[in-house]
Amino acid sequence: MTERVDIQEYLKDGIEQLVNDTLKAVFRNPKEAAFMGRFGLACAAAAARREKLEEEGLHIPAFLIASVTSSCNLHCAGCYSRAGNATSDCMPESQLTADEWERIFREADGLGVSFILLAGGEPMLRRDVIKKAGEIRNILFPIFTNGTYMDDRYFEILDESRNLVPVMSIEGGREETDLRRGKGVYDRLMTNMERLSEKGLIFGASVTVTKKNIEEVLSDDFLDMLESKGCKAVFFIEYVPVSEDTKDLAPGEEERALLKSRLSGLRETRDGMIYVSFPGDEKASGGCLAAGRGFFHINSHGRAEPCPFSQYSDINVKDTSLREAAQSGLFTALRDGGMLEGDHTGGCVLFEKKEQVEAALKSLKEQQT
Repeated sequence: MTERVDIQEYLKDGIEQLVNDTLKAVFRNPKEAAFMGRFGLACAAAAARREKLEEEGLHIPAFLIASVTSSCNLHCAGCYSRAGNATSDCMPESQLTADEWERIFREADGLGVSFILLAGGEPMLRRDVIKKAGEIRNILFPIFTNGTYMDDRYFEILDESRNLVPVMSIEGGREETDLRRGKGVYDRLMTNMERLSEKGLIFGASVTVTKKNIEEVLSDDFLDMLESKGCKAVFFIEYVPVSEDTKDLAPGEEERALLKSRLSGLRETRDGMIYVSFPGDEKASGGCLAAGRGFFHINSHGRAEPCPFSQYSDINVKDTSLREAAQSGLFTALRDGGMLEGDHTGGCVLFEKKEQVEAALKSLKEQQT
């Protein structure tokens, strides 16, 4: 029988460890270390706000994912967002404005959210939103970017607002990265990393882990390269299949066991970078962390969804508050109905239970009519 843990303590301890590890990783950079010290205090205050709300019957996760645009300039192979028609080449008029995102960010701050992951599409297409995020100093905003829109003005913004941390997508070496993302992308990433390092700015790397590239991205050569460029954090994201014919790319039990074992060793022996995996050890946390257990997702049009890989919603933050969105009927149904629990063969339990998710959403809509 799988041992269950207190999810709030699991996440609280994880946040504290993340801050401590980051402080160790940047101790030679006084400006970044000073920011992380202040952020550590802000995290403690945010945790206290969440605990108070929990006592009142409202569960607020420490993490939020915000897809601030549905537009992207790349056509990466196997992109879940394009496969779900959530991303296009054009910038739709119906997406949230910068002022609407600012309201969401400030409400998140008041509720005790500590981390908001900015995604897309390509989030750096929304410079207006990125600047708004930089003003919310109590929240750390990792910006998951393909890195192709980083220019001189962005380097200035990142220097002014240390709570903005670019996390650039890379698939391994030049061959693997360019094969998935397009010719020349790898070299652009290397240039960006060098410029960020020269300016003393924290940045990270996001790696999509598949059965095909897992050995390369966990190798000492690859990690040594990232560390030599000044990278301070690596996010290993398990590939989520976008269709039945791509399921064989998703890490299975053997690959997830390898990833878990390798990360454990890296955290013990290499303190130059921090290592985060998603969805990580779901068994240790009692199941998937989506639908508000550990985080939820707001798409570029304001729909509150369980996660970026499960694009279902029964509430929109354009029409309501973030507080009410956290109590979404769909989120409650997923959490209480056991759909976030259990083993799965792909990178996402909700992908394999999509028929159950669709049935729950249909039932909610029928109740509302």
